[in-house]
Amino acid sequence: MKDMGAAKQILGIRIVRDRKEKKLWLSQEHYVKRVLQRFQMENAKAVKTPLATHFKLSIEQSPFNEAEKSDMQRVPYASAVGSLMYEMVCTRPDIAHAVGIVSRFLSNPGREHWNAVKWILKYLRGTTDLMLCFGGDKPILMGYTDSDMARDIDSRKSTSGYLIKFAGGAVVWQSRLQRCVALSTTEAEFIAITEACKELLWLKKFLRELSFVQDKYLLFCDSQSAIHLGKNPTFHSRSKHIDVRYHWIRDVLDARQLELVKVHTDDNGADMMTKACITKKQV
Repeated sequence: MKDMGAAKQILGIRIVRDRKEKKLWLSQEHYVKRVLQRFQMENAKAVKTPLATHFKLSIEQSPFNEAEKSDMQRVPYASAVGSLMYEMVCTRPDIAHAVGIVSRFLSNPGREHWNAVKWILKYLRGTTDLMLCFGGDKPILMGYTDSDMARDIDSRKSTSGYLIKFAGGAVVWQSRLQRCVALSTTEAEFIAITEACKELLWLKKFLRELSFVQDKYLLFCDSQSAIHLGKNPTFHSRSKHIDVRYHWIRDVLDARQLELVKVHTDDNGADMMTKACITKKQV
């Protein structure tokens, strides 16, 4: 066994340290540039959001005849989405929502779907230096959760999103369609809270095994009505149809395993998990 010194790179992720300030950064800048070159987007005009609002992607835009399918066979859609997924999983939570949308059409992508993929690449063109940052003050575990409302055109399902931070940087994030169709924004947010809570509690137990314990664990949400629904054990006529699996959050709150806290939408870290947002250089 040989000591190679401090790690500077792992799996294509560059590690930058500032021991004096007790900070650490993770960057995929070089990988992103290689991806842009691979798909001939290194000179494309940069855009400010991962996905523009004018994209209304649907399976109706998929090719239906042989001519259209033959045309799309020349497009490297799957490999481009796969490259985006690797960036998203490792260091780029800001593209999680956009990548989640374009990945729904992997089996039969159309031209508009490919235009959306190229838009994401254009966004990466202008944000190659975006990185995760950890350190600073005392490490604290906290979570953010958010949801949209029935924005999937084909299924009318909502998208849940959460982002969990530790020591100031994002460590876990997710953006995915909900399993059922929510009938209200409160229900959609309530489902998102439950999914975020499960992940936050797992991380809490994991850190406890490493002898890390903090006074309280906070989960931030921008929906006051969803917070009230979680804290109020009474079943109301407007919420009694919600699947019992999502009411598990009430037991968690009663046991004070974590605390739900209202946060303004502009300060909600999970906002970018459900919609296209202009992102800062450090997450």
